Amino acid sequence: MIVEERMTTYINSLDRGNTPFLNELEQEALAAYVPIIRKEMQSFLKVMLSIIKPENILEVGTAIGFSTLLMCEYNPVPCQITTIENYPVRIPIARENFKRAGREDQITLLEGDATEVLKGLEGSYDFIFMDAAKGQYIHFLPDVLRLMKKGSVLISDNVLQDGDIIESRFLVERRNRTIHKRMRDYLFELKHNDQLMTSVVPLGDGITISTKL
Repeated sequence: MIVEERMTTYINSLDRGNTPFLNELEQEALAAYVPIIRKEMQSFLKVMLSIIKPENILEVGTAIGFSTLLMCEYNPVPCQITTIENYPVRIPIARENFKRAGREDQITLLEGDATEVLKGLEGSYDFIFMDAAKGQYIHFLPDVLRLMKKGSVLISDNVLQDGDIIESRFLVERRNRTIHKRMRDYLFELKHNDQLMTSVVPLGDGITISTKL
């Protein structure tokens, strides 16, 4: 835990929850052990959407579409969302969830490796939510930057790796060392890239908020 567990439990106990459909979808995901954004991240996204009011959203990492649908539901302005997913098992489930929610016309789901899919995208996005393979964030970044315009916001989830990010690579399990190094590289780049202003926030499993200058 990045934040002490009792504090997180208390903060989440104050939450009003989501729409009945999103609450049902969250329970389905938890029962199937599908990772979705945490309660505190859900609340944070809602606030950011209400402030930014993005009309054009890019999501890297769809899973079963929970966060996609949350952004549809809680964005105060009509929006279009392009979301990318590479895991074949989850793609049909996400499509079915978009259909169940009646949001198919609002969401474009692109299938494939985000590293390649991003290269084929053009134009710009007001708001980008990164929640995919953590070891690939650093590889996604060049195209993500290209797809941002002045004032665009990038939010990246799960960047502190349950606190392991502050440890020496030699104290991290060998199988996690590549991801550990790449995430450190990603955080350094976000903080030192002249095109971005970035804050690292110990919320959930750690997030970053970046805006393009």
